[in-house]
Amino acid sequence: MISNDSPRVIGTGTALPANYVDQEQLTSRLRELWEKRWSDLRRFDKIQGALGITGRHLALPIEEYIPLDTFAKTNDAWLRVAPEVGTAAAEIALERAGLKPREVDHLFFVTVTGIAVPSIDTRVISALGMRKEIKRTPIFGLGCVAGAAGTARAADYIRAFPSEVAMLLSVELCSLTLQREDLSIANIIASGLFGDGAAAMLIGGNAQPKSTGPQVIATRSLVFPNTEEILGWEIVDSGFKIVLSSKLTDLVRANILDEVDSFLAKQNIDRSHIKHWIAHAGGPKVLETLEGALALPEGALARSWSSLQSVGNLSSASVMFILDELLEDHVAAPGEYGMIIGMGPGFSVELVLLKW
Repeated sequence: MISNDSPRVIGTGTALPANYVDQEQLTSRLRELWEKRWSDLRRFDKIQGALGITGRHLALPIEEYIPLDTFAKTNDAWLRVAPEVGTAAAEIALERAGLKPREVDHLFFVTVTGIAVPSIDTRVISALGMRKEIKRTPIFGLGCVAGAAGTARAADYIRAFPSEVAMLLSVELCSLTLQREDLSIANIIASGLFGDGAAAMLIGGNAQPKSTGPQVIATRSLVFPNTEEILGWEIVDSGFKIVLSSKLTDLVRANILDEVDSFLAKQNIDRSHIKHWIAHAGGPKVLETLEGALALPEGALARSWSSLQSVGNLSSASVMFILDELLEDHVAAPGEYGMIIGMGPGFSVELVLLKW
């Protein structure tokens, strides 16, 4: 049963590093890096071109990546930049929600592109001037699914504490995970696919001022057994080495339809009721697979395609960027449904049903 007291999205914000580089320039630099060791440059060019990305934002100016030849150096760069873009995204979300930093009760922080102890959210808390009693849940390892999963977990918290406000903050600086010595197809794809950015979302309960943002009606978390080798990181001396199996799209194609339909059936609705699809912009093959498997109408994933083209795959921040754009365009009408679909290592899927 849908309640007027369901957790509601009351503000979103996004931030991108200032260092924008068009895809042609990035591809050229990567080609220079690998041309002496890559046996088939025509295939390299074909892979990069097939991604359909026009450019990406980088954590650092492109020349500053040259000295980053160890994991320690790349992680130090992550420690410098992550709090800056994370704070910027959080400030925008707070402003749109009409809230002050001290009014946030719980901060959920997700990332998979850097390591910090204490976690980066402590630096954001200090930068924003949040109160010292704030509760924190830093989450590492969910990868691209963490934006959707974090939305679900923040909503769970608000269901338990409906008078409070939760913030979900995602910071992903994927460019700092580039593996220069990895000539695998997976790394070649990743080098042209992933971008950098941060996104924030505020979720409140019945004590918050009236918001036009959507309610989080229901969620479903899925972890498919024995799929650890499908997607993720391998931790090596130089940092995070991509694990990306060609079986990923087969797994999505075989499972996503039944999972989505059974999830919606429990809410007494079906796919035809979903007006707004907020699907993780994982890459062209992932989006094509979702469109086909779910038999989506033409243009249903237009925002996902647009996000992928303009900024690349932003990992956990991806669905948050897409939702932010949807909310800022003010196209959703009262009573309409939306569906967030996130996918990540595990292999895991998170489904979040929204209603305006």
